[in-house]
Amino acid sequence: MVRVSVLNDCLKSISNAERRGFRQVLVRPSSKVIIKFLSVMQKHGYIGEFEIIDDHRGNKIVVQLNGRLNKCGVISPRFSVKVTEVEQWVADLLPSRQFGYIVVTTSDGIMDHEEARRRHVGGKILGFFY
Repeated sequence: MVRVSVLNDCLKSISNAERRGFRQVLVRPSSKVIIKFLSVMQKHGYIGEFEIIDDHRGNKIVVQLNGRLNKCGVISPRFSVKVTEVEQWVADLLPSRQFGYIVVTTSDGIMDHEEARRRHVGGKILGFFY
């Protein structure tokens, strides 16, 4: 079976482990996009530490969960979004305006929608978490 979206598999396994009440989850394979996405989640306190294990194949990531994550997902296809359109996506994807984040890939790197708005850059939507 071929993997279509590695990021989608990662976020789905994290979400399922969080629902089951696990304290940690093993994610494989790893990618640069997954690591940046997880670092945004960690910066906002939705997950704990994560450790990258190099197995000379696709690498693995062990993510420590803290029970704060309700839902996370990937937006596919990666829609382009302007700075002015971000607010509409927030209203569509997130349950409340002050609750959760949309992760956007921009020319300045992968960041959440609030940081992208502060830097006044648009980009493509990767996913969301709350």
